[in-house]
Amino acid sequence: MSAVLKQHLIDPEICIRCYTCEMTCPIGAIQHDDTNVVVDASVCNFCMDCIPVCPTGSIDEWRVVRTPYSLDEQYGWDELPAQEDLEDAGSGEVEALDETVAALLADAHKGAGGRSRAPATASKPSVNLYTLAKPATATVQGAYRLTDAESGNDVSHIILDFGAQPFPVLEGQSIGVLTPGADAEGKPHLPRLYSISSPRDGERPNYNNIALTVKREEGGVCSNYLCDLKKGDEVRVTGPFGATFLMPDDPSTRLLMICTGTGSAPFRAFTMRRQRTSAGAHGDMALFFGARTPQALPYFGPLKKIPDSVLTKHLVFSRLPDWPKEYVQDRMEAEPELIAGMLTDPKTHIYICGLRGMEQGVERALASIAESIGEPWETLRDTLRDDGRYHVETY
Repeated sequence: MSAVLKQHLIDPEICIRCYTCEMTCPIGAIQHDDTNVVVDASVCNFCMDCIPVCPTGSIDEWRVVRTPYSLDEQYGWDELPAQEDLEDAGSGEVEALDETVAALLADAHKGAGGRSRAPATASKPSVNLYTLAKPATATVQGAYRLTDAESGNDVSHIILDFGAQPFPVLEGQSIGVLTPGADAEGKPHLPRLYSISSPRDGERPNYNNIALTVKREEGGVCSNYLCDLKKGDEVRVTGPFGATFLMPDDPSTRLLMICTGTGSAPFRAFTMRRQRTSAGAHGDMALFFGARTPQALPYFGPLKKIPDSVLTKHLVFSRLPDWPKEYVQDRMEAEPELIAGMLTDPKTHIYICGLRGMEQGVERALASIAESIGEPWETLRDTLRDDGRYHVETY
């Protein structure tokens, strides 16, 4: 009788194919083909370096098996297999494995916040419809610069039309963009992920198009490619990706949204969805949005026009002349009643999106406010996450 073992797997339904885990793995245990990202059981040593870097939690999957799933089997999966019934395995044998992996995970998850769950009322997302081997082709319907040239922040709004190709998306999902050409080693560029900044019924209602919010990065292969696109250009796209950072369909829910820069993309989609479908609903939305200056903040003009009855806006700037630096966490701590009221409301969903460096400061602000009302933050955060009401997507 062969001994049972714990196998590390990746959930293909949730994985967004960012390949961060593969690039992080120090021993080359993670690899990918045109469809899935997989873990080689013969190489993986449970170092857990890949766990905290995964933005979706798809990397945090495990199965107790007699015979490890092969790479070929994993490449063919659309979803994870159920835990097989190991009736002849001794309970002590399985428990010992569970305790070992749990201890490793506890260390790996420090600061990562654990795995998110989709809101209970969110629609079922479509994922991985288009792959590296069979990407969709979209046509650029429009490309517009959002920020002033003097701001030092070159951000573009790009509309992609999929024509007759079905490309169903939900607010909070992402797509992968394939940059033409090859890297320095002559290999095709890996897809770069971008959050969709339009609602599910399209940038233009009832049209098969989506919008992206893209910041031009110095030396950024894909961001420069996208920001240089012109109307009529064709773009190859994979996805859609993401099954947890989704918007609840219940219009009475309250949304606390915290972002910096292009992390505002999914929240633009959330806001437009509410405006189009939930007029007069009781749920409210609050946005804490950080940038260097108003000129560097994407969608600054349109945001100012959204009624406060729909969206409470806290636009925070860190580089205003003759004004103290202020970051989103500072403004959150300056609005303790609003934050505390939302933290204790079972209708509240919290979303954090932007540069990874913001996460620690936002966590500190949430912890300070929670503990001021007698709520231990880590306990509250875990409850929110387990209820599908706490979501972090940083990069």
